[in-house]
Amino acid sequence: MPNANGPHTAVSNQPEELTTVVAEQPIFEGPSEGVQGSPTPFTSDGLEQVGHTRSLFEEVPAERWVAPTAPLSDIGEASFGPLDMLETVHGPDDRVQITDTTSYPWRAHASLLITAADNSQWIGTGWFIGPHTLATAGHVVHIKNSGVPGRDGWVKSIQVMPGRNGTLLPFGSVTSTNFRSVTGWTNSGDENFDYGAIIIPTELGATTGWFGFGAWPDADLLKISANISGYPGDKPPGTQWYDGRGISSVNPLKVFYDIDTFGGQSGSAVYRIHNGGRYGIAVHAYGGATVNSGTRITKAVYDNLLLWKA
Repeated sequence: MPNANGPHTAVSNQPEELTTVVAEQPIFEGPSEGVQGSPTPFTSDGLEQVGHTRSLFEEVPAERWVAPTAPLSDIGEASFGPLDMLETVHGPDDRVQITDTTSYPWRAHASLLITAADNSQWIGTGWFIGPHTLATAGHVVHIKNSGVPGRDGWVKSIQVMPGRNGTLLPFGSVTSTNFRSVTGWTNSGDENFDYGAIIIPTELGATTGWFGFGAWPDADLLKISANISGYPGDKPPGTQWYDGRGISSVNPLKVFYDIDTFGGQSGSAVYRIHNGGRYGIAVHAYGGATVNSGTRITKAVYDNLLLWKA
């Protein structure tokens, strides 16, 4: 039976039966840096040190981007409409472009080309949490309340392009039709439960590496720096951009931060650096007038991510 956990009850667009995984304390799932290359260094305050890495994949031929390169809209607009509040840059734009996307952790972020049930196409971001699983927002994999006939429901397919750098795909791409979310999103469209996963038919994450994830108490989250990197639609198509800053506030189901993002970054990892590893603490999903926010990784979210990673 599916994980009967109220609005966190896991659901799938596939017929296979889901089994329940119970997490033990402490609730941390460790990251992997992949089988090649070296991780990017980070600063003493837990922010990524951008611009000081050298590619270790210079001899690897990159595949050319074959999908449309014209700007596409953020998948969030499919459910919420073209609202400025979806994801927001506050004041000066502090985002920095990642020019070497072949290093960890940048290669563990993936540009997503999403084809909805009505064949409309959208962009989003996902992040590896295991060899064949990416975490993302629920509205990336399941569209709610679009008002467009034939669009709502599970998306038709998602092309996953880890470490995409404009027209270059240094790790190729893989297309998935296998998705996960929870009833709090798929049935209710509640932003507090806006998270999901993409299951790919290969072990590409074993090459790119993946993020850990964990649930931390309020006091711990409020004293750390958070990092977000993804594929915003206001920048050249397929380029990856990063920003980081402290956590502004938390509530039992959300994390809030003044980290600049834009449409296209729906589903990005909100992550911390802990004991030298990168750990997701939330899934980025929404903007606001002064802060942006993501679905907090609580114990219930952790249990589902662990289930979907298996």
